[in-house]
Amino acid sequence: MKVLAIKRAEQFSPNSIEKDEAILTSVVLRLREKGHEVVVQRETDLSLDLQSFQYILTMGRLPETLCSLKKVVGSKILNRPEGVERCTRVCIESIMDRMSIPMPPSEGDDGFWLKRGDMAAQTRGDVVYVADKKTLVEKVKEFQDKGITQYVVSAHVKGDLVKFYGVRNTGFFRLFYPTDDGISKFGDERYNGMAQHYRFDKEGLQRKADLLAEAVGVDIYGGDCIVKADGTYCIIDFNDWPSFSRCREEAADAIVTLVDN
Repeated sequence: MKVLAIKRAEQFSPNSIEKDEAILTSVVLRLREKGHEVVVQRETDLSLDLQSFQYILTMGRLPETLCSLKKVVGSKILNRPEGVERCTRVCIESIMDRMSIPMPPSEGDDGFWLKRGDMAAQTRGDVVYVADKKTLVEKVKEFQDKGITQYVVSAHVKGDLVKFYGVRNTGFFRLFYPTDDGISKFGDERYNGMAQHYRFDKEGLQRKADLLAEAVGVDIYGGDCIVKADGTYCIIDFNDWPSFSRCREEAADAIVTLVDN
């Protein structure tokens, strides 16, 4: 089978360029070992006839990439461009609210998170913690001055920060505590402190995450949640095709099974 693997534009891999490339490389190597013909291109250099491929694996997020992929007929695509488009915080929060998936409240006594809502974070400044309403108003003004008119605001939730990774329809789902291994993109884990490993319904989280992924329209996904001391949790972030840096080889195996099915 002829397969195209599309690398993500570097602007969408803040502090994670090598990690994002590594998961795609792991998948490509496995597919080639299975006898598939695989071509790899970065989305910023995309110049091939997409219609000539039977399968397309894409980490692309650029609007022009998604537009081109939407025009492809007959090929199987992971993740579908329509799903990637819905992986904005504004859209994700709307879907979560509609599905009654646990999410942070809008008000609280422990500060707030202001997050860019129109696309995935590209810089550290796209996700900001503020301690009070006065500072929040100032930061919102800074967003607007930079041309960011879509954003979401949520209350900070105390508890364990847990990262989750999944590949739908394969049974693959993994959980990790960033403060256990010290792996961090921007260091925002410090606002929740060292994980206490509160007990919670991990299978329930997997069901919710898979349902959210299905509603959004992506099969390869990742996210973050906060587990509170009482065992309840809320999902605070959800995105398409993460780096799977903590479980790359297992994730690559799972992704390859989707292609072979």
